[in-house]
Amino acid sequence: MARTPERLLVSMLALGAVAAPLVFRSLDDNRLTSWQWVFAGTSPARLFALVAAGIALAHLLAALPLPGRRPGAVLALASCAAAACFWGEPEAIVDASRYFTQAKHLELYGPGHFLAEWGRGIPAWTDLPLVPFLYGLAFRLLGESRAVIQGLTTLLFAATAVLVHRLGRTLWDEEVGFTAGAFLLAIPYLLTQVPAMLVDVPTMFFLTLALLAVVRALESGGAARIALASAAVALALLSKYSAGLLLSVLPVAWLVLRRGAPRPLRTGAAVALASLALVAAAVLPRRDVYGRQIALLLEYQAPGLRRWGESLASTFLFQVHPFLTAAAVLSAWLAIRRRDPRYAIAAWPVLLLLGLGVHRIRYWVPAFPMLALLGAYGLQLLGSRELRRLVLACAVVSALVIALSGYLPFLRGTSAINLAEAGEYLDTLEEERVEVLTPPPADPEVDPAVSVPILDLFTAKRLVYRQEDPPSPPTGAGESPLRFTWEYRNPRYYAPDGPEAGAAVAVVCDDLERPLPESAERRLRGLRLARVFATADGVFRHRTLVAVYRPPPPGPR
Repeated sequence: MARTPERLLVSMLALGAVAAPLVFRSLDDNRLTSWQWVFAGTSPARLFALVAAGIALAHLLAALPLPGRRPGAVLALASCAAAACFWGEPEAIVDASRYFTQAKHLELYGPGHFLAEWGRGIPAWTDLPLVPFLYGLAFRLLGESRAVIQGLTTLLFAATAVLVHRLGRTLWDEEVGFTAGAFLLAIPYLLTQVPAMLVDVPTMFFLTLALLAVVRALESGGAARIALASAAVALALLSKYSAGLLLSVLPVAWLVLRRGAPRPLRTGAAVALASLALVAAAVLPRRDVYGRQIALLLEYQAPGLRRWGESLASTFLFQVHPFLTAAAVLSAWLAIRRRDPRYAIAAWPVLLLLGLGVHRIRYWVPAFPMLALLGAYGLQLLGSRELRRLVLACAVVSALVIALSGYLPFLRGTSAINLAEAGEYLDTLEEERVEVLTPPPADPEVDPAVSVPILDLFTAKRLVYRQEDPPSPPTGAGESPLRFTWEYRNPRYYAPDGPEAGAAVAVVCDDLERPLPESAERRLRGLRLARVFATADGVFRHRTLVAVYRPPPPGPR
């Protein structure tokens, strides 16, 4: 049993794991949730009081008989509850517009149209089709709503925690598995990404599923396990291009597990051939599209990662709880001491990204389950189980306090919230159609037309859009991480299908005080300003402010 001095030491270290990053927050160069922005106006005393209360709660949680007989259910419920706390955040990353646009094509025109036109009539940029296809199916079956997407991504996140638990249990034992699943909640940045309409969290799920399925197939064999593993690998490969890089862990798993496995060579070859056959069946009919995407990745995105990077200190000391990072680092010593070859399976994706110099945190998201496994394994260096439980509880509770008291209010204070609030307001209006105007910014960084799909995500109204005054791309747009916005064109389903009279108008711009172009002024004649959404963060150059105009109310008869 952990003694009082040890518990006190863990508590002090948990406070220090918040105090040190807060003091040195200027070193955090994260592009979305840097501590220098998130906690710029935060009272340190208030934050420490919240963290201290969280640590006290962690002591109570560590003393409970968790996870009991159903560790998977505990992880799933805890993950869903934690993710649901962030459903009120806006879509802060403009990439969401691409995935929404692709998904809406499927919703409106059906899966057959999506499969026939993806990458041609449906712009695909460097995206793979699986995740937008799933989003589109969700819209078609359950209705076009952001809550549908958030529910789906939350379930995938919770399922990932369960899969990590099972992978850790398969490779080592029950405690390592449960600890790894819980450690996913100790990554504040990851919690903010779960409700977003992006591909990173679904890719994380498919990668973890693929690795677990292959490990099970190698250890036990059988036609059903081989078929499941092959399908899981194919799904992961079709979720995101970087997934193929991380799936290089599968040969490592085969090398580690081949001894003692039934027919390991035959099983490994069967999984490899079947999964590649499935991917080939999906890719070959669109090989021209995939060829262009790969060329774009090589000539634009690969060099761009060096320009758009964030420091490893930012990722692993600010955006990941330091307890998890420290345990993951120390895990190498334990693996060496135990001469444990299975450690290589969890370590490979992490070491690969480190070796390739990948310094952008979004590309680390699919590998976070492996980082959690390393942390859970390294925590075994602590001889007391009660102490291990306390360290885990302190990390998770502290990360939740940081994310809920810092990250969430910060994201809700960015200008991205204006699109969310404007969409909710539009749903209260009598007008059935809303015309969207996007006057060009004075100093554009993003083509404002990309805001139309994001606004559409937050409203059930029929949006109408025509871009009459497109801005010119700024110098260097070809090397910008937002280059896709200058090549993006809103699809035909936003085209007007009737008279403009009687429609409300939403003006989305970066400065509501700047005079509008003449075409916009003409459109607003006779309309009255009904509502303005002008939250501004002062951090990001790209701003989305919204003014809603309505026809005047009918006069008395």
